[in-house]
Amino acid sequence: MSAIPKHRRPRRRATRVLAVAAGLATVGALAASLPASAGQDQSDGASKGKHSRTVDVQLLSFNDFHGNLQPPAGSSGQVTERQADGSEKKIDAGGVEYLATSLRTARKGNPYSVTAAAGDLIGASPLLSGLFHDEPTVEAMNKLDLDVTSVGNHEFDEGAKELARMQNGGCHPKDGCFEKDGKGKGKKFKGADYPYLAANVTDEKTGKPILKPYWVWKHKGVKVGFIGVTLEGTPDIVSADGVKGLKFHDEIETVNKYAKILDKQGVKSIVTLIHEGGVPKTQTYNYDCDSPGAGDGISGPITTIAKGITPKVDALVTGHTHNAYVCTIPDPAGKPRMVTSASSFGKLYTDTTLTYDRRTKDIVRTSVKSANHVVSREQAKAPDMTSLISRWDKLAAPVANKAVGYISGDIPGRGAGVPESPLGDLISDAQLAHAKSLDPEADLALMNPGGIRSDIVFKASGSEGDGVVTYGEAFTVQPFSNTVNLVDLTGAQLVTGLKQQVSGSNEASPKILQVSEGLTYTLDMTKSGADRVVADSIKLNGKAIDPAATYRVAMNSFLAGGGDGFAELGKGTKPVVGSDDLKAFSDYLTANSSADKPIAPPKADRITIVK
Repeated sequence: MSAIPKHRRPRRRATRVLAVAAGLATVGALAASLPASAGQDQSDGASKGKHSRTVDVQLLSFNDFHGNLQPPAGSSGQVTERQADGSEKKIDAGGVEYLATSLRTARKGNPYSVTAAAGDLIGASPLLSGLFHDEPTVEAMNKLDLDVTSVGNHEFDEGAKELARMQNGGCHPKDGCFEKDGKGKGKKFKGADYPYLAANVTDEKTGKPILKPYWVWKHKGVKVGFIGVTLEGTPDIVSADGVKGLKFHDEIETVNKYAKILDKQGVKSIVTLIHEGGVPKTQTYNYDCDSPGAGDGISGPITTIAKGITPKVDALVTGHTHNAYVCTIPDPAGKPRMVTSASSFGKLYTDTTLTYDRRTKDIVRTSVKSANHVVSREQAKAPDMTSLISRWDKLAAPVANKAVGYISGDIPGRGAGVPESPLGDLISDAQLAHAKSLDPEADLALMNPGGIRSDIVFKASGSEGDGVVTYGEAFTVQPFSNTVNLVDLTGAQLVTGLKQQVSGSNEASPKILQVSEGLTYTLDMTKSGADRVVADSIKLNGKAIDPAATYRVAMNSFLAGGGDGFAELGKGTKPVVGSDDLKAFSDYLTANSSADKPIAPPKADRITIVK
């Protein structure tokens, strides 16, 4: 299942050499067969001087793009910037036309420049990319000269075989080729020019990585190794079919293993691309993460991981949490090490300077500098990306522009920034309505917050008019093709399921379920663990939940499979499988709104939060 990318076009830097990874015996043979001068500039020129011992390598990075070719709508397309006077300013950002311009501008004057990403470039994508199984996004990444990326959990949304197709190319096995070539035949998808790295994902049968575990960037005698991993808990947040036959390993152990392999090959400068992240103390992208001390401005899984990864690794590019930070977290030897993340959806990129010592072949850690930069929409658009979007937009338009509902104001979801969102309420109500069409005895619906990918905004995104919700906009909110499932749960199981929002694997980073109308309870965040859910406050239509009674509960197939740490919800009985969640949502909008009677934003008052 291993996939090696094919470089089908001239690369940005002709001296780049792709090292075949995986620690196989062929690596040594290949290296031995190369001339001593391969990939080297004999003048040994460098940005610090023609014969300088050190050279500055520019590392440009981003993460969690999620197929957002067009600028994200609403608060999902904004970053918060801290001003000199301490106030905060919202800035519209993102979109691949602007990301390409930002990266190309940043590269100017930097002869040693490499661009990397930390996973989730595809998956959970808006319709423009998702409708075509993210082929448009891979094409865009090729055009903006991405060099390498790790996999993220969403790269497994459609399974390992589809991920291999993203790497190697070929038309979709079911939907075929989406475009025609000059002869009117199906135009074959070329796949990614950049390698996907999956060091900690192995085939259960062979025990070997399903993709390359690492890759080495080489330019004029400078070598930097990249190790790519996703979070070990990927199976908990991806549908079972997406990770079938795969095993996910510990991030620290895996990185340390391959760092040792690279070191033995003479690659002393190493960057880890890891799809796991942290939670900053503030949502302003330009806050000081090292105040009052190194790494004090961040918490979450990445802090533990960073402190456990071998000092052989010189920097960590991270993702998954969709947050922005540039932090110095000490490695196990106590040395400062840069850990970065660039928010999501292409709204930011990180520019890191790695000072490479030609004598030691290692990075001078004390000289590492890094900063996040806004992908402003006030700059010029990249014409090739505008052309790409236009081409795919024509194919998507007949489906995307269909009106499915009407709203009277913005309905925040992903960008709401609160445990219960108005859009979460609306989606839960839609799923309950669909469940009642399957079984009139359906009692309530639960929706996982991670399944809500965007907001729905009142302002028109195209020519549809203000307040009109298009199919494309609904798709952006719910792109996973989960089904709406109906199961029996006892009252005791329901209470346990709600407690799992804030306990077990979700204790450190709670996942608050969105609930349908009629279900109410109190969430006391002053307490800890499962006690945060006040059990005797849980009521359905004003009546306390009876532990011994049976309730008919609707939820998507991901939750019904115990996803997101909700093992108790996966124990439901008497299952009935309905339509996909997007259809349930769009049908609800159509049935309950019109141009004269639009849906008003829900009040989001079903969960009482005590802080």
